[in-house]
Amino acid sequence: MLNFKTTNIALIILLLLIAGFNTRFFVPWYVYAIVLLVYSLVLFWGSYYIGSNFFMKVLCRAGTPAKQIAISFDDGPAPAHTTAILDILKSNNVPAVFFCIGKNITGNETLLKKIAADGHIIGNHSYSHHFWFDLFSTKKMRQDLESMNEQVKKTTGLVPRLFRPPYGVTTPNMKKVMQQTGLTAVGWNIRSLDTVIKDKERLLQKITGPLRPGAIILLHDTSSATLSILPSFIAGARSRGYEFVRLDQLLNIAPYV
Repeated sequence: MLNFKTTNIALIILLLLIAGFNTRFFVPWYVYAIVLLVYSLVLFWGSYYIGSNFFMKVLCRAGTPAKQIAISFDDGPAPAHTTAILDILKSNNVPAVFFCIGKNITGNETLLKKIAADGHIIGNHSYSHHFWFDLFSTKKMRQDLESMNEQVKKTTGLVPRLFRPPYGVTTPNMKKVMQQTGLTAVGWNIRSLDTVIKDKERLLQKITGPLRPGAIILLHDTSSATLSILPSFIAGARSRGYEFVRLDQLLNIAPYV
């Protein structure tokens, strides 16, 4: 299995073999450079492909034959769209998980309470969602995630257990924080790219085409495009026999501490 540990072991063995070969034959410097370049590319892939489980375990889908799927929203609460999305979900009896950003809760406490009152899960998507979040030290990253959980607890009385890495990037420091805090990392296997794709038909096809049992769909409640296609997506998925279930039911995990 390709992960951080096995990759490092392979790198050490390969470098030792090259060094041993170099004692008898000349090995150009660029051979070492190529090895280190490939190593760097593997680390980059492991960090940015959330389904790789390269640095840490991330739950990206459920291994079930049942036609059950879970829908998730990132980056809220956002007054411009979250309320309308909640109304659509309620009218269609669809449960969801909202991975919220802590700094966005301030001033939107009523909206966060409504998310919980409507029966949806509130997840941790960091407090800051800082651009360089993945480069935070273990201590700073833990403080950030704990600040988010404290904000949710103060507002709703709930303490999230589910965490979605900002930008979907994972690191060794993040693995340590997961171990220290008891948070469970959750990713996705269908990424809508709804912050980029504005064409409604293209966006709908992007999330409908790859539907499979156990899918976790990533959307954003900050996106007007998502708001516009959500009713059609729900209707289309149901017409294909899919059932929307809450993420905790799909993955059989506890959503709160």
